[in-house]
Amino acid sequence: MTSVATPEVPSASALSDAALPADAGQISLADIARAHDVRFLLATFVDMTGKPCAKLVPVEAADELEAGAMGFAGYAAGLIGQKPQDADLIAVPDLASFTPVPFIKEGLAIIHCDPHVNGRPWPYAPRVILKNALARLAAQGMQAKVGAEVEYFLVNTNDDGTLSTADARDDSPRPCYDARGVTRMYDHLTSISEAMNALGWGNYANDHEDAAGQFEQNFNYADALTTADRVISLRYILNILAEQRGMTATFMPKPFTDRTGTGLHFHLSLWSGGEPLFPGDGEADDAGRGLGLSGLAYSFIGGILDHAPALQAFLAPTVNSYKRSGATTSSSGATWSPRKASFGGNDRTHMIRVPDNKRIELRSGDGSANPYLAIATAVAAGLDGVEKSLDPGRPSGPGESKPDAHLLPATLLHAVEALRKDPVILASLSGDAEIGAYYADAKEEEFLSWHNQVSDWEIRTYLTSI
Repeated sequence: MTSVATPEVPSASALSDAALPADAGQISLADIARAHDVRFLLATFVDMTGKPCAKLVPVEAADELEAGAMGFAGYAAGLIGQKPQDADLIAVPDLASFTPVPFIKEGLAIIHCDPHVNGRPWPYAPRVILKNALARLAAQGMQAKVGAEVEYFLVNTNDDGTLSTADARDDSPRPCYDARGVTRMYDHLTSISEAMNALGWGNYANDHEDAAGQFEQNFNYADALTTADRVISLRYILNILAEQRGMTATFMPKPFTDRTGTGLHFHLSLWSGGEPLFPGDGEADDAGRGLGLSGLAYSFIGGILDHAPALQAFLAPTVNSYKRSGATTSSSGATWSPRKASFGGNDRTHMIRVPDNKRIELRSGDGSANPYLAIATAVAAGLDGVEKSLDPGRPSGPGESKPDAHLLPATLLHAVEALRKDPVILASLSGDAEIGAYYADAKEEEFLSWHNQVSDWEIRTYLTSI
């Protein structure tokens, strides 16, 4: 729930001139690794669910990795558009994403990769999908910058399979910003903060969130691809460092029925030539709406609101997501999850919050969202609004929404149905509606797999009621 906008800073993982070989134009992945005393590389990509897939590559084989010699059986990797008989996914590393993580293991680094098949970027791969969306934006002379608020729970799994808060004393119904809870988790929180700052991400806040056991650790905004990479890296770092302390870090949207769920909020802005495009030029742009935005920014908002139901298939992509967004209350008294596609000023009840005239905050995403797909589809929706000069009208007041505002989907199945009916969002994954249909089919299957399981609630409710 941090509302501070902070400037982006250069990555500390970038090599200094002193670390580069004499012919810096020919720098290789092996050069970068050795300059950072890295002995092993996690060559990483994610499937459509956001699961990190990797091979551990010794620095001696870095040249082979860079040359495209590391193959993955894509069907085995997960939801990424492949069948068992298909050709290998080849992990092609993006050298700009090199991230040393000595706080995980001395001599280890993460390198984010773009999967290729038969020499071409694989259009089902989430990182490729985002790059394609950003290329479409660049063709119109614009770039997207994004900040992300990563929330998570720290839990333990009990012998009976139930979950409990990792900090047993963290049991208040309203623990948000509690100084004592932060202090008890000092070692964990500071280790994550120090890791982010060592990487040059600019950690600026670490706080206890709204639910018992829930935390958020913030870092500076950057270009859209860098931020998506950092979300994936941070989830990995949180998982491993929590495990080393005997805890589980989970990004599951709603692990506890009575507590606030976990969000993944994105702060979005468009730029051109280093200049922000969202600030308006006085009353002519704002038209009395009071938010100080440009006409382009309002059209971008209009696009997101217009496509909001379909977007939820990517912003809230699991069965569990809708236990969070469908909740009517929590132990703290609020869910912090919008129910309708509304926008307004500095008000966290809206799907789109406008904290200032430089950015918008998209608040309907949750912790299970794949950042590449979430950003790509949000950009596609906003750009559609810009191209059509959509007008979202006047902002809604605090806690209000317009009568004709889209209701957000009630379940994952409803989100899938909305996606199938929205040709713009269905075709927003690498410009191919077949990829959108593949994703929709997989998510329908996920919903039906859950729906076919008999739950404890059904036993309690129906066993002797008939």
